[in-house]
Amino acid sequence: MRILHTSDWHIGKRLLGRERIAEQGEVLDEIAALCETEKVDLVLVAGDVFDAYLPSAEAEDLFYEKIKKIAGDERAVLVISGNHDDNVRLGAATALCEPQGIYIYGNYGYFPRTGGSRPVRVAEADTNHIVFQKGEEKIYCNVLPYPSETRLKEDKNQNESFTDKMRRWIGAGQAGNTENLPSVFLSHLFVAGGKVSEGEREIDLGGARAVPLSLLPACNYTALGHLHRRQHFKNNVYYSGSVLQYAFDEAGVEKSVVVFTLDGNGVRDLRQIGLRSGKKLVRLQARGVAEAEELLHRYEGCYIELTIYLSEPLSSAQVKTLKDANDGLLSIVPEIGSAACELSAAERRQLSPLELFCEFYRSRYAEDPPQEMKELFMSVTEEAHEA
Repeated sequence: MRILHTSDWHIGKRLLGRERIAEQGEVLDEIAALCETEKVDLVLVAGDVFDAYLPSAEAEDLFYEKIKKIAGDERAVLVISGNHDDNVRLGAATALCEPQGIYIYGNYGYFPRTGGSRPVRVAEADTNHIVFQKGEEKIYCNVLPYPSETRLKEDKNQNESFTDKMRRWIGAGQAGNTENLPSVFLSHLFVAGGKVSEGEREIDLGGARAVPLSLLPACNYTALGHLHRRQHFKNNVYYSGSVLQYAFDEAGVEKSVVVFTLDGNGVRDLRQIGLRSGKKLVRLQARGVAEAEELLHRYEGCYIELTIYLSEPLSSAQVKTLKDANDGLLSIVPEIGSAACELSAAERRQLSPLELFCEFYRSRYAEDPPQEMKELFMSVTEEAHEA
């Protein structure tokens, strides 16, 4: 089967108050189009469908509209809940979703019905696994939505560590693969050593709830959600990453989905396909208002965080000037009397004395020194050389 892995849609998420629902719709349309061009049979959505436990009606409308489009007439879509999702609410419409080929797992004991008339149908299902069938082909999916004792309706056993719990939960899902079918592990969790972005909640991101890589099951492919930067570990363990840049430390980071074929011979033809939709996030630095304004004009259609180096605070008129220069300017970080990007020793050796002086002056006053000061500096330098 041809499979597409995506995660962390965060429908309804804003950026510093700026609405992004239209961008989220555009990128989900792009994923639907990729499903057609790549002839995808099964889509895996690894959690954080929404950004909040109580998403807006607009966010829910967008989800149901786009997930149906992604499923199309023939493919199956398997969705799990993430830590941002209300695991019960996400699966509330399963009776309507399943005839459309959309299957949702949310930690609350429900599992899909078998059968169906679509080309990719459910051959077997339980609380922690599901088997999809297309013709004679079958794919086994070990399914673990965002894991916690509360969501899995377990008491906190002080004698069992989180690592032991994870081993048990993962093992229970893997135990159902008695036919030794080609398999996928689908979960929303933090693998120890993963790279974290500013836009992710700090819950469980680097402490007792980190999952060792060695604990993951021996599947053909592991499809993870939770971390917003796409990343790859050994043995086909992938975070597909969020579908949009959701924090400024992701500026310049490409967003993508993972597409691959899985059959009795394992994984083949695996590719990370970049996503083009959505506004790009940009971090800019400027010395003074004039340089900042000129720089802002170059980045129309982007969301911008501007660090500006100044000798005195910005006036309200200057702030308005900057915001008028680019509607996408969302954050201004003034650095009063701070040096901008420090030059390396090697870079400094390439500069003339005058250039070094100008660089120093700009670092203190966020503008070039006056012409008469440059001339005075050069005359003093020449006298020093002659002495």
